[in-house]
Amino acid sequence: MTHYIYLVRHGEHQNAEHGLVDGPLSPRGRRQASLLADRLSGVPLSAVWHSPLVRASETARAVADRLPAVAPEPSALLFDCVPTGLTPDTPAAFESFFGSITEAEVDAGRAQMDDAVNEFLVRKPGDVHELLITHNFVIAWFVREVLGAPDWRWMTLNQAHCGLSVISQKQGRPWTLIAHNDLAHLPVELRTGLPETLPF
Repeated sequence: MTHYIYLVRHGEHQNAEHGLVDGPLSPRGRRQASLLADRLSGVPLSAVWHSPLVRASETARAVADRLPAVAPEPSALLFDCVPTGLTPDTPAAFESFFGSITEAEVDAGRAQMDDAVNEFLVRKPGDVHELLITHNFVIAWFVREVLGAPDWRWMTLNQAHCGLSVISQKQGRPWTLIAHNDLAHLPVELRTGLPETLPF
């Protein structure tokens, strides 16, 4: 008996390149979501949770259109957030990122991710398959948590739009990272959202 959680970053949203904070999926984002839905169509999902932001909601709807047995539900625990501030171990290269982040935002992000871990990383009985459609930093925090890495390490974990990460827990064992940012379902031209261009 295994509990699987599929972690997906939302598809690309309209005018993201112009700094728009949220919005509907772009044509490319809709294609990404459609291919993600194809990839997950054989998974017996028991629940689909998503961030309430538009780009995540629309990605969840695209998946649900292929899997009518599950109804996507929003969760405020999956909102985009910054889960930590600077720590003594944070490399100096990351300091500039925190220049516009307030202490209140960091406190709220930390509390949110503590609650998210307590809500979702809880072993459920039987075989369970849950899909969480959320944001880059949230997925990075879950992966960091499962790996037991230092807090600042979430900053080094990036996910492409509609990239697929999978964590699982067998009865009596710790959570395990099965896959991270799997892009096999996306052609090269749809692999967007990473801070660096892949060389392949």
